[in-house]
Amino acid sequence: MKKLALSALTSFAIGGVAHAQSSVTIYGILDTGYVGGNVRSATVASNGAQSKTTVNLFGQNAESSSRLGFKGLEDLGGGSSAFFTTEMQLYPQDPTVSGSANAGFFNRQTFLGLRKNGLGEGAIGLQYTPIFKAALVTDPGNLNNITGNLIYASTQGVGSASAGTTAIGFTARTANTLSFKTDNFYGFTASGIYSLNNKNQSQTTTSNAVTGGNVNANGWGLAADYTYKSLYITAAYQALKQQTTAVTSITDSAPWTNAATNTGTLPNTAGNALNVQDNQFYVAGTYDFGFLKAYAQYLTRKATSSLSSSYYLGRAAEQLGVRGFITPTIEGWASAGLGRYTEMGPGSPTANFTGFQLGSNYWLSKRTNLYAMYGQTIVSTGIATNGILVNAAISNYAVGVRHTF
Repeated sequence: MKKLALSALTSFAIGGVAHAQSSVTIYGILDTGYVGGNVRSATVASNGAQSKTTVNLFGQNAESSSRLGFKGLEDLGGGSSAFFTTEMQLYPQDPTVSGSANAGFFNRQTFLGLRKNGLGEGAIGLQYTPIFKAALVTDPGNLNNITGNLIYASTQGVGSASAGTTAIGFTARTANTLSFKTDNFYGFTASGIYSLNNKNQSQTTTSNAVTGGNVNANGWGLAADYTYKSLYITAAYQALKQQTTAVTSITDSAPWTNAATNTGTLPNTAGNALNVQDNQFYVAGTYDFGFLKAYAQYLTRKATSSLSSSYYLGRAAEQLGVRGFITPTIEGWASAGLGRYTEMGPGSPTANFTGFQLGSNYWLSKRTNLYAMYGQTIVSTGIATNGILVNAAISNYAVGVRHTF
């Protein structure tokens, strides 16, 4: 990280008020390497033949999503300060800055806030959700982007859409969000968000279909954590809703789509479901033994049609892992877990899935490391609808180099 001091404390004053000490930090990550794997999907022929997609490429963002960010802090005096963060995701292999499939940049975070020492802080903007923040410090794979992690279940995965739609864990960030976080009191901290967006459009009627009207994307979330010596425990809950008057029947609402595809922001982007109540819960803990750290995670997610509570898609997963240094320069981690989908509909189908991940870092310096990772996710039985692969097996591996600045 590079800090740019922008101080006017002693240089000048405007209107009799001196400018407080302020600074801006530039930071980022670049991650490139080789990514490979395959997706074996459902039986598609009477003779048992299966479709299979193989990916081999010089890829990007396998261990960490590449990014460029700016953080600012200004001391307002009296224990108060103002702060901001703006962070964009980078795509090192993308030849253009805009107009490409990835649009060149992706807004990961942009918010502005105020802090009071002894109380806490609040901010407004595009921000991480409580579950994402909790998972950042309790995931043995540090939320990498290959398959096998049943909690994070990144959509980048093997490099194809199939990898992501098999196991989406939780919503990572919300827009139009007010957040708060308390200071640490005897090992406890608490935090939360409230997201709000209303959009009004002219209503039109064509045959029996109604479009337009009020679209209300909103949600809230709460989290708490506790630290005692080597033990850390955290729990978070978030309830997100996308509601519109434009859809008048459950047939049109695609009530389960949100659980399969929504990993972005609220309000949802085009293609995500409307009229969906999306509730997510996460609890996790770590214990640092010194030579390694142990991890335990549990996550549930249930997306319910707000037009009829009889239609929903649920997902639950639990995962255990360890991480530690084998030598002063070689770090390793491993995780394994299992979970289940449940769907309310014809036959009330369910699907069980398992996954594991192995990885290692070789640290060339404090900021540069080589990595190698392998992961696998298997869905044993089938939900044939809503983007969940039937009898699917996904394997993913990556080797590369990562640099932080």
